[in-house]
Amino acid sequence: MTNGIERPLDLLNNSKNKEVLVHLKGDKQLVGTLLAFDIHINLVLDNTKEMQNNEIKRSIGLTFLRGDTIIFISPSSVNSKKE
Repeated sequence: MTNGIERPLDLLNNSKNKEVLVHLKGDKQLVGTLLAFDIHINLVLDNTKEMQNNEIKRSIGLTFLRGDTIIFISPSSVNSKKE
């Protein structure tokens, strides 16, 4: 595979200390810096912001997300989301 990604968790490993977009159940979206994760895809994000209509709704800061609430994680840069 490309980018040195051979297993799903490789993508998260490559995304550590980078900004990620996380889409949650209930149609919520969060953007933050991925600090840590485990095999259950529980995440720790820093500088977390709740997004709505591509705009920051509120700042949350350091956040723990349970893996079973996550629909997808996008490690791609979120440059279109401006403060």
